[in-house]
Amino acid sequence: MSNLKGKVAIVTGAARGIGAAIAKRLASEGADVAICDLKAEWCDETVKALEALGVKAKGYGVNVAVSEEVDACVKSVIADFGKVDIMVNNAGITKDGLLMRMSDEDWDAVLNVNLKGTFLFTRAVARPMMKNKAADGSQAGGSIINIASVVGIMGNAGQANYTASKGGVIALTKTTAKELGSRNIRCNAVAPGFIQSKMTDVLPDDVKKSYMDMIPLKRFGTADDIAKAVAWLAGEDASYVTGQIISVNGGMLG
Repeated sequence: MSNLKGKVAIVTGAARGIGAAIAKRLASEGADVAICDLKAEWCDETVKALEALGVKAKGYGVNVAVSEEVDACVKSVIADFGKVDIMVNNAGITKDGLLMRMSDEDWDAVLNVNLKGTFLFTRAVARPMMKNKAADGSQAGGSIINIASVVGIMGNAGQANYTASKGGVIALTKTTAKELGSRNIRCNAVAPGFIQSKMTDVLPDDVKKSYMDMIPLKRFGTADDIAKAVAWLAGEDASYVTGQIISVNGGMLG
């Protein structure tokens, strides 16, 4: 596939997991990809995998919660790749605990990475995307895709900080779409449900079953399920889609 050929994407939290799957999917559809994580060397394996697909890829170390680092990262990407067409805000952390026992530090850490980081990268790419031009000279704009979560919609006990951050990402997505739509910049979010990971693999069987009972499709999602949704939102097939939250959760929440 070459749906994204000639496009340049930034993906945060892309050294492993869902972020790496998203980067690989975008690359498989022809996009060149800037892979961002806390340390540049963490990105080496993903960079090699993307280069094997025949696209340009480079790793960048950045703390998404630090404004100066985010701005410097975006400037470096534009210097290396020439532009930014696609921004995927995937970086996220969890520090779970009951609300009454949650420390200020755990609240701040999760909100800073998950929500502030999404804001900072969105702000940093907005002006460069406004300058993008199509072949006919019209404003090409860009596509911003934020990774939210099903629990940002439904809530989840023991995750006050995480659910608040992802609920904030959903609201930020809708506002960004309204503010930047006139510049042909679309902004959408993907809200994953339960996704198979090392964390879910070690859950006891009875816990897995309780989760499965909530999911009509009777399986956990995969990182590739999320990556496919992101790639669709990034491309021209979704050119009239903005301000939307795409739930990828096997039907557990409508």
